[in-house]
Amino acid sequence: MRDDLQVLGRAVKQAQYRQHRALDSALSAVGTTLAQWDALRAIGRSPGASARELAAATFQTEQAFGALMTRLAAQGLVERRPGHGRRIEHHLTPTGEQVLAAGHRVADEVLAECFSALPEADRATLLTLLRRLNDEGGAR
Repeated sequence: MRDDLQVLGRAVKQAQYRQHRALDSALSAVGTTLAQWDALRAIGRSPGASARELAAATFQTEQAFGALMTRLAAQGLVERRPGHGRRIEHHLTPTGEQVLAAGHRVADEVLAECFSALPEADRATLLTLLRRLNDEGGAR
């Protein structure tokens, strides 16, 4: 049983690694990285969110996310605005929105290729199973 679970865990990690490498490589063609595009995507989904909220949404520490925001702001892709109290809100600039949209097109192509070996029904099943694991806190 232990070996089966370790093989399963490794297979999930291997698929994730392959997908991330393909995305990072393809996103470079539109002038961004996977980490940057993921941050833009999180801000696009939650305009005005704090660094803490966005770090959690992108699976980063607050410190790493802050450094990333500094680079994205320097590139003119995001804007930080004062919020309530000490809160700093994050928003996409028009250029950031363009990079985000270009990244969506790239991601759609890459992910279609990554999951092309699975018929649509299998992809739906995989998504259902992964959501169940994530919702139930399968890894503690």
